[in-house]
Amino acid sequence: MKRSPYTGLWMLLAVALAAFVGMSLMSPIEFDWGNVQQATFVDEMLAVCDSAAAAEQVDTVVVDTVVVEEPKQAELDTVPKNILFIGDSMLEGLSPRLAAYAKLNGHRLNSVIWYSSTSEVWGRCDTLRHFIRRFKPDYIFVCLGANELFVRDITKKRAKYVDHILEQIGDIPYVWIGPPNWKPDTGINDLVSSKAASGCYFMSNGMQFDRAKDGAHPTRRSAGLWMDSVARWMGHECAHPILMEIPTVGTTERPNSLTVLQPQ
Repeated sequence: MKRSPYTGLWMLLAVALAAFVGMSLMSPIEFDWGNVQQATFVDEMLAVCDSAAAAEQVDTVVVDTVVVEEPKQAELDTVPKNILFIGDSMLEGLSPRLAAYAKLNGHRLNSVIWYSSTSEVWGRCDTLRHFIRRFKPDYIFVCLGANELFVRDITKKRAKYVDHILEQIGDIPYVWIGPPNWKPDTGINDLVSSKAASGCYFMSNGMQFDRAKDGAHPTRRSAGLWMDSVARWMGHECAHPILMEIPTVGTTERPNSLTVLQPQ
């Protein structure tokens, strides 16, 4: 096969181009007449490659900033209160300790214990409204539910009575103290907590108590500590906090008045 007269020339040009590209990929080389700089197009190619490699190694995630505001704590009401405390036999342990709070903080306490009572007992009559008219309270504590821990279909059977109790309380600030469960309940806590206004239900379920011989009622000392827990909760989570400076541990007092209602 006859070679082209230009074959040698093309080979010479190819060698020269290869040498030039190789030199451009290396650091600048010093010659007597100056520096031989890397080719501009090679710089650009390397920059593109570096950018692509960085993009593969680093994932960029753009996250919207969400500012979550903490719920504002209710303002402390420093005016002494005329308190009405109603409920079942759990008041035997709670009322003397609450009376100590009342005395220390300038409140007046009227307690009404209705033995063996339930939300049904209080909710199917206007007895609470009677005592509200009698004592004219500007703050109410309720402790009910211990005698309803195991009622089946609790929502169906008790919802209307809980509603009626809350209807009688109306606009008066209140705290409903939940029962001190000694066994899992069938829904009384869920029922009342869903009906009560936000910051008005104290969940006692889950607390540890020393129990009396019946296995249900907290001992007097444990009931006093229970009331202390309610007071601390009121200072941080209650919708209507009032003065509840804690008396000396174990201190109890008599309420200004105590009304006892017997089981029906």
